[in-house]
Amino acid sequence: MVPLSGKIEQYRKNIIMKQLTRPICFFAALTLAMAALAKQPNIIIVMTDDQGYPELSVNGNPILKTPHLDHLHSESLRLEDYHVSPMCAPTRGQLMTGLDAARNGAINVSSGRGLLRPEAPIIANFFGDAGYATGLFGKWHLGSNYPFRPEDRGFDQTVWFPSSHIGSVPDYWGNDYFDDTYVNNGKWKQYEGYCTDVFFEEGMSFMKKAAQDENPFLAIIMPNTPHGPLVAKDEDEKAIANILGQPEFGDMDPDLKTRLADYLGMVRNIDTNMGSMIQFLSDEGLRDDTIILFMTDNGSTHGPRYYNAGMRGQKTELWEGGHRVPCYISWPNGGLMNPQDIHGLTQVQDLLPTLLDLCDIPNDAKFDGMSLASILRGKAIVPEDRMLVINYSRMPSFVNYPTPYAQTLMQRNLGEVLWKRWRLLEDRELYNLETDPLQKTNVIDKHPDVLEKMRNRLDEWWADVGPKANEVQRVIIGSDHENPSRLTGCEWLDVFIDQQRQIRVGQHKSGYWMLEVAEAGEYEFELRRWPKEIDRPLTAPSEEGQGAIPITQASFYLSNYHHMSIGEKSPYGFEGETKPVGPNDTSVIFTAKLDKGPIALHTWFRGSDGHRGSGTGSTILSAYYVYVTRK
Repeated sequence: MVPLSGKIEQYRKNIIMKQLTRPICFFAALTLAMAALAKQPNIIIVMTDDQGYPELSVNGNPILKTPHLDHLHSESLRLEDYHVSPMCAPTRGQLMTGLDAARNGAINVSSGRGLLRPEAPIIANFFGDAGYATGLFGKWHLGSNYPFRPEDRGFDQTVWFPSSHIGSVPDYWGNDYFDDTYVNNGKWKQYEGYCTDVFFEEGMSFMKKAAQDENPFLAIIMPNTPHGPLVAKDEDEKAIANILGQPEFGDMDPDLKTRLADYLGMVRNIDTNMGSMIQFLSDEGLRDDTIILFMTDNGSTHGPRYYNAGMRGQKTELWEGGHRVPCYISWPNGGLMNPQDIHGLTQVQDLLPTLLDLCDIPNDAKFDGMSLASILRGKAIVPEDRMLVINYSRMPSFVNYPTPYAQTLMQRNLGEVLWKRWRLLEDRELYNLETDPLQKTNVIDKHPDVLEKMRNRLDEWWADVGPKANEVQRVIIGSDHENPSRLTGCEWLDVFIDQQRQIRVGQHKSGYWMLEVAEAGEYEFELRRWPKEIDRPLTAPSEEGQGAIPITQASFYLSNYHHMSIGEKSPYGFEGETKPVGPNDTSVIFTAKLDKGPIALHTWFRGSDGHRGSGTGSTILSAYYVYVTRK
């Protein structure tokens, strides 16, 4: 097996060799390419978080007004049968690579299954190699450590937060949407203002500088809103609350009104920022030569509770409302068709090959998506017989420790096949949207020919991607690119710890990290329950007084294996190590000499007599945070 670091290095060597083996006319071609570069369009991709198809007034929302997004809709080509994953990280990985989640590695939102294969080139590599300035602002959610961070993946300028939402376990402790601390080009930096405003402002600053430097740019803006926790700006929350206070909403549940005031208020703020950004482009003379692509990452989180645009389902579900989302593409000077709806099945994997074609950037990559460029130019239509597969792994909701049969493993029969208006869900339910848009009647026994065709596609797809779909991606420690490394429970394999509230209450879960050692040497492992930025004792409760835990011991174990017995001999020369924990200790430090290559890192905090009725030394939880330093 080739080590992960070796795969990355080989990818870089391949890029260099392509340059060195070009014919002698390369420099003449380069001159022509540079001359053409000035004519290439800028690209802005905006992907919002948990805003579904219903959360736009142009789609009939009875509460929310989105005038700026409605205007963008009116001047765009709209993909009207456009599909993503029902969960956000798989969608983001598919956008970045043009590959199915099963092929690119990001099949879940955490639990060590949301890491994008480092050897796979992504959108920033393609456009950066073509001379574009590349920037990412907002949510990344495809890995918080090397080699998975956006600055490791080809982005020149980054302002981002790790994992699923602001307030996640890898996020800076205490971020609350206002004046938060984000990662700027690899370092934590505090910003002033509301989160969504900051990401748009930083994005526009990047665009302006690129334009001044006469570089085309790729700017990807990914707000955390309207993902929970639901925190809107006062002005937006009040505007929605005033609408909900009208008599026509008198029968709505008061708790739902409170939630919608924040949820839809967050979308209102997105709309305001979209209007400001488009005005900025006009003021800077950039609008006509800029492709704007707007989409959302999965279905609505609230749609079924108040308005679902004639669909069934929501985020995390395979019903249509879980994965059919809006997608608008606008490029005034691009020679595209006049604004209109584009019918036929399309998917997020189509966007990267489409953008490369629209920008005339040659590549020899093999994508799972298809280029829609000729369709957007009116020279073709979406193939009528096109068939898509949506699949992702499920959350380990009921797992408090690792298991070899985790919910986080992707399975063939948990996906969905889409063909024309047919939908085959989990290989057990078949719906015809033409006659049953709310997917109420399972007709799987009535259409054997349709079922056979769709099952054949599912089998074909799984035979292709299945062998690699559940391969574990490993965080690299000891690299010069990240030393020390800050590991968090978000990457425990097949166990879910990704919300700071889980840390606050001291949720009793245990997990381990799958790692790769970049260089042999002596390593220090600092085990913590609380992150360094608050430096609280291991046994101490949270700021709110929650989660005091009677920790008396810390244990540490390294192995080359996925699973092992507690007493099994370690390949590093010890059977594990345990140290006492004092009442004021904020961390416990272990050291080990490591060889280069893959390892599994296990940690445990153990408790005293009386804890949950257990005996001395009984495991309570694993270290939520481990700081690893190569000496």
